[in-house]
Amino acid sequence: MGNKVAFTGLAEQAVRLRAEIDANIGRVLDHGQFIMGPEVREFEQKLQAFCGARHAIAVANGTDALQIALMAYGIGAGDAVLVPSFTYTATAEVILVLGAVPVFVEVDPETFNIDIADLKVRIATARAQGKSPKAIIAVDLFGLPADWATLNTVANDEGLVLIADAAQSFGAVMSGDGKVGTLAPVTTTSFFPAKPLGCYGDGGAIFTDDDDLAAAMRSIRVHGQGQAKYETVRVGMNSRLDTIQAAILLAKIGIFAEEIERRNALAEAYEQRLSALAKTPAKPDTTISAWAQYTIRLDRRDDIQKALTEAGIPTAVYYPLPMHLQPAYASYGDGKGSLPVSEMLSEQVLSLPMNPYWTEADVETVADALATAISAQRQAA
Repeated sequence: MGNKVAFTGLAEQAVRLRAEIDANIGRVLDHGQFIMGPEVREFEQKLQAFCGARHAIAVANGTDALQIALMAYGIGAGDAVLVPSFTYTATAEVILVLGAVPVFVEVDPETFNIDIADLKVRIATARAQGKSPKAIIAVDLFGLPADWATLNTVANDEGLVLIADAAQSFGAVMSGDGKVGTLAPVTTTSFFPAKPLGCYGDGGAIFTDDDDLAAAMRSIRVHGQGQAKYETVRVGMNSRLDTIQAAILLAKIGIFAEEIERRNALAEAYEQRLSALAKTPAKPDTTISAWAQYTIRLDRRDDIQKALTEAGIPTAVYYPLPMHLQPAYASYGDGKGSLPVSEMLSEQVLSLPMNPYWTEADVETVADALATAISAQRQAA
């Protein structure tokens, strides 16, 4: 059966913006500056204005954004980086790429974000084991900002670098603290197509108010380039955002605030309709989430997902296995049972369609199908 509800709103958005996107791409084809063309800097300025950061550095993807941030801080061999286990592989892999080692941390079952009490314990444990903690990468999972005020305090007290992995949360706001992009010393994000602000390929950005860090990160993204084109002042990488992708994002950022409002309205509608059926995601009243995903928790998740698929409702599991149990990272973790919340969540989470072009009928369709699936599973139990 075909899907009754679109998982994302990319198709509707493309129709809405097609003329503007075509015109923007046409200008790139006319001037021919396909690498670091004027649209890249224009987009960076739009990003700065949107979130309030002093610097926005556009890069090739969100994974590179994390790696460049770590490189700018000099993180490398022998260093330990604390990172939540319940996240996407990119957050952990950049640590190992640079020769550092990940220390996996538990997450909060309500917010899905890093558990600060466990973070403090694992910093102390790492030091007791002879490791050298140098940085924390905290993730705003599914679009909800972490407790950045407390994380900044912990990082300052412990003398650690703090990086925000906001691949899913750009566009979110914490009342009294500011917008994502300004909540940590360095913030990274992704413009992968399915992200709240996505291009039509890969893309990413880094935000900071630190002039020196910004200069270093701009150098790193272009092979460690200095003032002259062929002057190399540090080890770098090739991570430039394509001009065509910047042109596409220039059209999209113009409606981004409106789409964030629509995502929050959909999340509220889901909460009202689904809270009696499943464990719905937490969101403080003082926070505007970017709602990259609307993720519920269910017993017998796999059976219910299968029933929803048969009913034409698209869903996804982010993530079916926490990092400390992934084959590539298992030797850096303490095995099954060591992070029970992360392990539990991987068996319970299910992400529902998050489409800023939803209708009330879409919500009813999803809710009715979920209610039917849960009822059937309970009867079968």
